[in-house]
Amino acid sequence: MPLRKQRELGRVLEILHEEFEDALKEGTADFKKRGRILKIILFGSYAKGGWVDEPFTMKGYRSDFDLLIIVNNRKLCEFAEYWYKAADRLIHDALIETPVSFIVHSRREVNTYLKEGQYFFSDIRKDGIVLYELDDEPLAEPEPLSMDDRLRVAKEHFEQRFTEASAFLGTAEFQLNKSERIGDAWSNLSAFSLHQSLEQAYSCVLLSLTNYGPPSHNIKFLRSLAEEQDRRLAEAFPRDQHKERAWFNTLNEAYVKARYSKHYEISEEALGWLGERTTVLLDLVETVCSEHLEKLKRNSD
Repeated sequence: MPLRKQRELGRVLEILHEEFEDALKEGTADFKKRGRILKIILFGSYAKGGWVDEPFTMKGYRSDFDLLIIVNNRKLCEFAEYWYKAADRLIHDALIETPVSFIVHSRREVNTYLKEGQYFFSDIRKDGIVLYELDDEPLAEPEPLSMDDRLRVAKEHFEQRFTEASAFLGTAEFQLNKSERIGDAWSNLSAFSLHQSLEQAYSCVLLSLTNYGPPSHNIKFLRSLAEEQDRRLAEAFPRDQHKERAWFNTLNEAYVKARYSKHYEISEEALGWLGERTTVLLDLVETVCSEHLEKLKRNSD
């Protein structure tokens, strides 16, 4: 990894530790006083190789630093209480050019996932790079699922999530046709439904291919993790145009604001483009997942 990337990662670790300590400093509960980050593990393309950092080519694609943060208590995984400030700083810090995505779990959770055959975490245990650890206690040995079980679980995830993503897209199109002006209830509901279609689509890929989907409504975060699984998914939402990046960011806010904020607005042009690209994404998701299921089926025969 180039020296500049190593420096960025060093800065990322600084921010994560600073903000976590700040979130705990006023706590009086025993679990807060004893709260610790046990490990920070780099996974994904920057750990395994094959990362891309070409914002001016490949339609603006840029790999994220993907991090697993392991803490000593499940209560400390709550994003809204302990991690949102760190996430905001990582976006805006001038010394960090590479996007950063992170998930937080307790050691007990990770060890349970490994023993249950969650191959997402098995891959991290195998290929991840430990950037920080408080102690040298190893993670549990993974218990791999049989190929038949992997096929069964992946198929169940695909059928459920892809159906939901398609249904939400159809609902969004119906609602957009009902809207008469920017900011009315129908256009805002269309934005919410599009958001839900994308959330389910990216979760479909993650669950079908890795048997893991983070509990997040942040479609930028889910998009990043899903595109790490198959770069073809990046074709759905190119990043090379500022206007289109802004539309995606506005849609990312729709989960809450489109329903509860009277100030939320998204243009008909934006909704039309986002709907078209979501259709493209669903086609790509179906291709990626179907290929994965076929591969699992061949290996299980």
